[in-house]
Amino acid sequence: MHPAFETDPATTAIPITFATKATWSDIGPTLPAQARQFAQANGFAAKPGECLTLPATDGAIAHVLFGLEDETAKWRDLFRPGQLPGLLPPGVYRFANTPHDARLAALAFALGSYRFGRYRKNDARNVRLVPPEDVDVAEISRMAEAAALARDLINTPANDMGPEELAAAAEQLANRHGANFACIVGDDLVRQNFPLIHAVGMASPRAPRLIDFVWGDPAHPKVTLVGKGVCFDTGGLDLKPSAGMLIMKKDMGGAANVLALASMVMDAKLKVRLRVLIPAVENAVAGNAFRPLDIFTSRKGITVEIGNTDAEGRLVLADALALADEEKPDLLIDLGTLTGAARVALGPDLPPFYTNDEALAHDVAVHAKAENDPLWRLPLWPPYDSWLDSKVANINNAPSGTFAGSITCALFLQRFVEAAKSWLHVDIYGWTPSAKPGRPEGGECQAARAIYKLLSQRYG
Repeated sequence: MHPAFETDPATTAIPITFATKATWSDIGPTLPAQARQFAQANGFAAKPGECLTLPATDGAIAHVLFGLEDETAKWRDLFRPGQLPGLLPPGVYRFANTPHDARLAALAFALGSYRFGRYRKNDARNVRLVPPEDVDVAEISRMAEAAALARDLINTPANDMGPEELAAAAEQLANRHGANFACIVGDDLVRQNFPLIHAVGMASPRAPRLIDFVWGDPAHPKVTLVGKGVCFDTGGLDLKPSAGMLIMKKDMGGAANVLALASMVMDAKLKVRLRVLIPAVENAVAGNAFRPLDIFTSRKGITVEIGNTDAEGRLVLADALALADEEKPDLLIDLGTLTGAARVALGPDLPPFYTNDEALAHDVAVHAKAENDPLWRLPLWPPYDSWLDSKVANINNAPSGTFAGSITCALFLQRFVEAAKSWLHVDIYGWTPSAKPGRPEGGECQAARAIYKLLSQRYG
């Protein structure tokens, strides 16, 4: 069970009453007279996120009031209760009434308890919640722990989270669940035909590698997850400006979220044959760095002209997708922090996803909404495929011009997927720029919970 949840049923818990501006007029009169007068004296009006602790006669906390959005509001943040761990004094609490969604509120409480404490003592308070009745505590704990894994990996700076350390984290996860782990390192990538992964990572003194682990019954449906593991991205010779490089420790966010997703799948023992592939590299600058207009023959045999060395994520994913595609998985999913164009189109909180499988697209959208893990479908628009054409190679990794950058990236990756029965590509941001309820500033778990619930529905 997640540490945010109280495990002792005998513990006395302080009640939290949720109210909206519309319901406060009914809730207020039900409180004891002293509590009602205290709330009125403090001007409590049940504004979203407003929190008031009501004292008992002995000075202890007797009750907590917390404001939510009205049912009629244009938008309700179902993670609003995720603010509570940062607002409440240490203690054990329970929900006295039902928020908009009790399951998501409990999950948000656990997600909001997260603090990154690797390098300094964190400010987390010992605030715990007695889980609401009829909520699957094991399931929401699984989700919260997976989110913490992704956040920890992303938040760790690149000096402590290079390709080798990312591989170690993946191996630790694989060993915990009895998965078979393998890793191809350095020049062995060339010998075993992963030229694009090697090209992107060869300028760094930290050797590139392809992380590969397999779990589950071989007779079960094959589900393969591929995550972009660029542990730091300078942009290569097409060097990023300093502002663009500032949070590039998060450029392995696809890998972090794939590991979070894999942890949930394995912990829940879904009936799948799971394979996880992570090309882990550092896109550095040195005399042997790959260059604009270099041409490489990919694992799939497609020749790729380098239009821009800062479009490196799609290169490493291409070789990994080609490997994944060779065994014809039932479902092939890739996650990566790939394009600024996706952020321009949809912002940091709403990653686009791509698929030509209509049933899969429907299921992704349904679970994204149900899990408050938002995703939005963009098209694999065939007329733009010709933008990838090269005059000297089969394909260019970065078309000239500034239009439809996320779509053309997806179309690039699509060239490397042929045999998989179904393919899903998600262009995540992996970062929360400013804190929101249940989502502290920093590395973020995006798309993993929605996809996990989709897999649970199909293969539970």
